[in-house]
Amino acid sequence: MPSYEQLSELLDPATTVLLTVECQQGVVGLDSALPELAKEARSSGALAQVARLVAAAHESGVQVIHAIAERRPDGRGANRNARLFRAAARLPVQQLTGTTAVRVVPPIEVTDEDFVVRRLHGLSPISGTDVDPLLRNLGCRTLVVSGVSANVAIPNAVFDAVNRGYTVVVPSDAIAGVPSDYTPAMIRNTLALVATVATTDEVLACLKGPRREPRR
Repeated sequence: MPSYEQLSELLDPATTVLLTVECQQGVVGLDSALPELAKEARSSGALAQVARLVAAAHESGVQVIHAIAERRPDGRGANRNARLFRAAARLPVQQLTGTTAVRVVPPIEVTDEDFVVRRLHGLSPISGTDVDPLLRNLGCRTLVVSGVSANVAIPNAVFDAVNRGYTVVVPSDAIAGVPSDYTPAMIRNTLALVATVATTDEVLACLKGPRREPRR
């Protein structure tokens, strides 16, 4: 784990952005298309930790971006080149544009200052979306990655951010995947090689401070 001084240097509110990944009703909500993942995100406390991070970001003036995965009712533009995509298309709950399934799930709060970035294709919340241009225009140097899942979208986000030159911080208790023992193994054996791993409490300690004016 990094020292407080090391983590504080990375988490300058002026150059830090918090990314929540697929924290949406149809993924981690009570009526999820993926009930096992939703249960894990809640029972592990990861969803509550994401909500704490978002609240602290709002208080400290850190920009928040919510990455949402969705699809058109006609499925146009969606990937079909992997078993995961084909299985998702058959689920009883679909992440359809404009439905409650693609709304950010409570207790995470979305404010007018937040960005909500939606994608219709692929596995990554960064590649091929508006996230990277937004990060560059915001002057981001450090990206805090939280949400689900540790199986697919989280590692995609971390790798894509690192490949684009950002420093990544992963709050280890604010991500979830299935089965429950997979997440710590992924963090230890993969994400820790390319990202700074900390706890939510450690990140929050660095973000404490007076409310700052939102960046223009």
